[in-house]
Amino acid sequence: MSTSIVNVADGPRHAGSHAPAFAYSMTELAGPAGGRAIGANLTRVPPGKAAFPLHHHHANEEHFFILSGTGVVRIGTAVHAVKAQDYLVHLPGGPGQAHQLINTGAEDLVYLAISTRLLPEVVGYPDSAKTGVRTDAAEGSRFLLPDAARHTATYWDGEDGRRVREIVAAGAPT
Repeated sequence: MSTSIVNVADGPRHAGSHAPAFAYSMTELAGPAGGRAIGANLTRVPPGKAAFPLHHHHANEEHFFILSGTGVVRIGTAVHAVKAQDYLVHLPGGPGQAHQLINTGAEDLVYLAISTRLLPEVVGYPDSAKTGVRTDAAEGSRFLLPDAARHTATYWDGEDGRRVREIVAAGAPT
C-alpha cells in the first residue's frame, strides 16, 4: 500500500483567464500525490468570474466541495446558489448535465474538484456550440469541433478501399 501526502502550498499551480468572464488558479493535488484513476485540484475563482465554460462530460464524473466563498452553479438551464460546505456531483450525460460554477460573491470562490480520469473523453460546450475530445493525458491532445460540423462527414467519406484492393490483388502471404 502506498500513500503520498501533498500540501496545497506545495502542489503545482496553474492559472488562466479569458476576458471578460473567465479566470482561475488551480493547484494540482491527485497527480503529485501519485493518483491515477481519480483527479483532484483546489480551484480558486475571483469575484465575478467562472473558471471554465458551461460543459458536460460523456465519460467522467465530477464532484465539487465548496470550501469558501459564494456563487451559483448552472446545471443545464437551471441556476442554484452555492456556499461553503456545499457538495455537488455531476454525472456524465448530455446538455442537461452541463455545469459551471460562477463566483457571484465578494471574495474568491474556492472549491475542491474531484473527478474520474477516463480517456478518451468527449466534452460538450452548450454556450459556444462546440464539442471537445481528449484522447490521452498529454498536453495538447485535445481538439475542438464546432457543433455545426456534425453530420457533415459520413462514416464512408474518404474510404475508397484502394489499400484493400491492393492487398487482395497481391494474394495471401505464404
